Amino acid sequence: MRKIVLVDNGSLRPQATLNLRRLARALGQITGEPVDAASLLHSYKIPPEQLDGDKAITLGPLAERAAAQGVTELIILPFFFGPSQALTRYLPERLAEVQASYPQLGVKVALPLVDSQATPDLRLAQLLADNVRERMPGLTRPAVVLVDHGSPIPEVTAVRNYLAGQLSVLLAEEAGCVTFASMERRDGDAYRFNEPLLVDLLASPTLAQRDVILAMLFLSPGRHAGEGGDIAEMCEQAMTQSPGLDITTTRLVGEHDGIVDILKARLQQALAGEPLLLELPHSA
Repeated sequence: MRKIVLVDNGSLRPQATLNLRRLARALGQITGEPVDAASLLHSYKIPPEQLDGDKAITLGPLAERAAAQGVTELIILPFFFGPSQALTRYLPERLAEVQASYPQLGVKVALPLVDSQATPDLRLAQLLADNVRERMPGLTRPAVVLVDHGSPIPEVTAVRNYLAGQLSVLLAEEAGCVTFASMERRDGDAYRFNEPLLVDLLASPTLAQRDVILAMLFLSPGRHAGEGGDIAEMCEQAMTQSPGLDITTTRLVGEHDGIVDILKARLQQALAGEPLLLELPHSA
């Protein structure tokens, strides 16, 4: 028996869990395969009344419950842009604990949304370009900044930079420039690959007196992205300090209907058995 789960990192904001559930339902409808939604961390702390009365469950307990009910194949569909440590370290460690109690359970983890090592795929960049173009009316060749959270591992930042390159090509005739920035980074020279920081870029002479569109490389509303998030506060402060600067933010990647097509492709790959991010075979 098989179970498919769409998995994100997790947030304490109910909007993130509600969006994940919405996408799981949409994916189930277009594939004919039931798809559950679960986070790796955090979401179980959200009061159920903020989630339409349906308490969130994280992946570990969901996997244990499924295995106890006879599931022998668990397919994890990552709602992540790249191979974050949550996927490559925490997830296999947590599921290995489940397999220790349920050795009949095999696990396949699909690729994240972007695979920069494969044949170039423009779908996510086109989605980002759509989001930018929604904010372009009335602006003349604005500067576009692709902004993400920032990551402690260079492979994830490389995905951001890869998408920025694709976005630059797609918007070549419409944007004055396309660049990238991180919302935050860890201290130390080892993490300089996250530069430039958004707060520094917005304060730079390069963007002074310009219209700027922030292309939000975030999947769901949370503490950092969305209404009242950290990035919104950064933008308000930047425009206060530089009155000629006008910043507009796009909607989030996970709010674009096209994300479901990418998830569908990743699910089909996983159901076919390759390519995968990782596999944890059963031992029984």
